[in-house]
Amino acid sequence: MFDINRVCVIGGDKRQIYLGLSMLKDGMNVVFYGVDKCTMAEQDYSSLEHTVLKSDCVVLPMPLSKDGKNLFTPLSDMVIPLDEKLCDTIKNKPIFCTNSRLLKKTGDYESAQIFDYLDREELAVLNAVPTAEGAIEIAMRNYQKTINSSSCLVAGYGRIGKVLSRILSALGANVTVSARKLNDLTWIRLNGHNPIHTEDIAESGRYDLIFNTVPSMIFDEETLRKTAKNALVIDLASAPGGVDFKAAEKLGINAIHALSLPGKVAPVTAGEIIKNTIYNIIKEESP
Repeated sequence: MFDINRVCVIGGDKRQIYLGLSMLKDGMNVVFYGVDKCTMAEQDYSSLEHTVLKSDCVVLPMPLSKDGKNLFTPLSDMVIPLDEKLCDTIKNKPIFCTNSRLLKKTGDYESAQIFDYLDREELAVLNAVPTAEGAIEIAMRNYQKTINSSSCLVAGYGRIGKVLSRILSALGANVTVSARKLNDLTWIRLNGHNPIHTEDIAESGRYDLIFNTVPSMIFDEETLRKTAKNALVIDLASAPGGVDFKAAEKLGINAIHALSLPGKVAPVTAGEIIKNTIYNIIKEESP
């Protein structure tokens, strides 16, 4: 199904740059478009149509878009609308992207080969590591005490919660982890953490550091008042997150919404993860 040697990387942050550079090292022919502010990548300045035409596939950024209207292009001043023109330009090539649902809404992609690499489990699991490490970095930079001996709450025991709670424990923190499922609560206890049901967070005491990984409103004003009076709160959940930031400001609580951490703290690793995920898709789709 696939015979890919020429790759077109369009837009994105440093993750996409290192993804493309790593593919170059693998012997791929890689062209970049929409990253002209980055000196590490050789930009194709002809046109998007010409860049795509001479490529075997297209790699779109993570995230696909910040505003739902234009492609994510933080390394360029150019605006690439998510519209019929883009659709007509790329739909005849295999497309590797994130948020494929949004992409399909912006044009007639019915006959296109679209592969959403963000839906892949291997990417989600591996991305949890730089996300957790990035959260630790933010905590060390903004918390005035050591993580060792601190009282930490990790809300949610998904991929990020599992990695983050393990690192915090290794640093000597007293770690409480919340979950809703009985089997997760059992694993939390087995791994040496203090388990609490997510519904009981508000009554579980006060913490020095709170990390939220749950993408729904958990830390409302009442919960923040009871648990985070003197805490640093770091929300790792996708927008709109799980923390009431207006309430946190009102209460004088330092709350940080930390998004897209892999691209900020470990773009080389994040790029490698995306590249290997795309390679896995290619292998699976090849005869």
